[in-house]
Amino acid sequence: MVEMAGIMFQDITTLLLDPKAFKDTVDLFVERYKGKNISVVAGIEARGFIFGTPIALEIGAKFVPLRKPNKLPGKVISEEYELEYGRDCLEMHLGAVEPGERALVVDDLIATGGTLCAAMKLLERAGAEVVECACVIELPDLKGRERLNGKPLYVLLESY
Repeated sequence: MVEMAGIMFQDITTLLLDPKAFKDTVDLFVERYKGKNISVVAGIEARGFIFGTPIALEIGAKFVPLRKPNKLPGKVISEEYELEYGRDCLEMHLGAVEPGERALVVDDLIATGGTLCAAMKLLERAGAEVVECACVIELPDLKGRERLNGKPLYVLLESY
């Protein structure tokens, strides 16, 4: 955990430095989503890329990066959202997701839920059905799960 200006950040670096623990973490997600007919894994910049890409490969889905503004070439759609410490925006390539596709949203952590909500809105605007959100860590005291409007959330670890 790292603190900056009164905000506590959870750090996944030690998990990534242990190849067995990292693989076991990815395998837990793969086991859950294999055979669920998910065609899109959307990873939220940047740590959602770390987990989303191997999950997508293992379940036979395409990986769609959801990025901060002005990082994707070509035409994009965007969604602004509130953070506990300000505002931000996510962007996705126009045409990356087709109407009717089943999507999984992946990030390393859910805090207040703003980023996951923005990701779901982007995918739904493109016509996808968001099946579930998946995170390694949840900070339940920040009640982010409550902002997901009943969308299922799968987490491996709660941190208080």
